[in-house]
Amino acid sequence: MTDNSTQKTPIELGYRMPAEWEHHDAIWISWPHDPVTFPDCIEKVENAYVQIIKEIQESEKVNLFVKNQKMKEKVIHILQKVNVDFSKITFHMFNYADVWFRDYGPTFIINNKQQKLAMVNWIFNCWGEKYDDLLKDKDIPQIINDKLQIPCFKPQIVMEGGSIDVNGKGTLLTTEQCLLNPNRNPNMTKENIEKHLKEHLGITHFIWLKNGICGDDTDGHIDDLARFVNPTTIVCAYEDDPDNQNFATLKDNYEILKNTKDQDGNQINVIKMPMPNNVNNEYAVPASYTNFYIGNTKVLMPTFNHKNDQTALTILQKLFPDRKVIGIDCTDLVKGYGTIHCISQQQPSTTAKQNK
Repeated sequence: MTDNSTQKTPIELGYRMPAEWEHHDAIWISWPHDPVTFPDCIEKVENAYVQIIKEIQESEKVNLFVKNQKMKEKVIHILQKVNVDFSKITFHMFNYADVWFRDYGPTFIINNKQQKLAMVNWIFNCWGEKYDDLLKDKDIPQIINDKLQIPCFKPQIVMEGGSIDVNGKGTLLTTEQCLLNPNRNPNMTKENIEKHLKEHLGITHFIWLKNGICGDDTDGHIDDLARFVNPTTIVCAYEDDPDNQNFATLKDNYEILKNTKDQDGNQINVIKMPMPNNVNNEYAVPASYTNFYIGNTKVLMPTFNHKNDQTALTILQKLFPDRKVIGIDCTDLVKGYGTIHCISQQQPSTTAKQNK
């Protein structure tokens, strides 16, 4: 249901993008299947998915894409072994290419006064036309809209969900490396891009970091660098070792955050998050503890069998005292160049009281 009945923008109609800690109705994900994305580790990646689904379905519904009936039957068999509540899981069938739902899926927006849900369907060009064989995943938002029948706004701008993070109060966090990259919107200025984000997400204030971490094929997605954990606090990936290849980049981003304010002029509280280094010896991967998913009652954080895993879990647990922080082993999942936040997209509730 594309909103062609009016020329008004979402912000003019009272919509905004809520923060991830605000209450969800559901999570959207796609089951992993591609041995090219996950070489020699599909079964281990499936195990991570089982953990994610089992934890999340306790407090929000799971919308799960599968490629066909055969895959659906396989997934049901796997999930039955861990006693998931199948009344909380809805299967959707489409011959999708890969699992990076955060980037090719829609961004959900809400109108609190009217208790209405809508979506923004960005243009997905496979992270700057890097992977032509994944382009069919751009059809996912329309498939979802055909099922939900909600207003759908289609700004003519290339965007991925992993490139932005919001505090729900009007501030958006992103990077110049991604949003200003000529492989996305070469004819748009920074002001043009900000205008689209203001109109479609209800944004009034921007925080621009510089560059992303090594191994990130998305050109610096924010969800591997820094994330809001409440309206005035950001966790920021940080590297202490000056000889590390990410040291200078992460230090620059940290300094920017330390000297920035929110939409109301309040100083941002910045918490350092350690990095898990040398996770994969074969090639560089974007392993980061900031790629967590904030659910209604739990926060799922990627772990990597690294000495810093427990430190990161402890930091995050202190920041989410009303939620249980769960570590999910993503040592194999990250071989596909992403982890928990990258594979998921939250569908916010329009009626429930906000979680803080």
